Amino acid sequence: MSTKLEEIPQNLTTADKFTGKKVVDREGIQYGKVKHIHINSETLTVSGVTIHEGFRKNYYLTNDYIDKFTKESLLLNIPPVRADSQVVDIDGHKIGKVKRLHRNPDTKELESIEITDGLMHSKILSKSEIWGIGEKVILKMTKDQYKKLD
Repeated sequence: MSTKLEEIPQNLTTADKFTGKKVVDREGIQYGKVKHIHINSETLTVSGVTIHEGFRKNYYLTNDYIDKFTKESLLLNIPPVRADSQVVDIDGHKIGKVKRLHRNPDTKELESIEITDGLMHSKILSKSEIWGIGEKVILKMTKDQYKKLD
């Protein structure tokens, strides 16, 4: 025996409708496409999303980054720091690339980033040293100040 479904409210939708949608921040920068939507099994709320950004490049964003889902995309309220993002100083001079993200194991909140400026050299900087995030990660220091860090 089958049952007839009642009308679904307009503001409800299925999570699978958002897989494959582009992920965009407020500046229009595209960060990839939604691969998975993660639901908290206790509260039944969205806890985060997995973003697919090309060949074998997936990363997780907590719900703190999410502004809203639209028919065509997932809008972010905070641009994410990603591995391989270019890093520049406060004056726009190239420093290197983000090699690794260090997150709190419990909250998944970003604590620091590891920046590589060559094959063998890398430095770890606290997230408090980041001035801004967009297409590039901008540090709060000049290139000379960066070089003097141990």
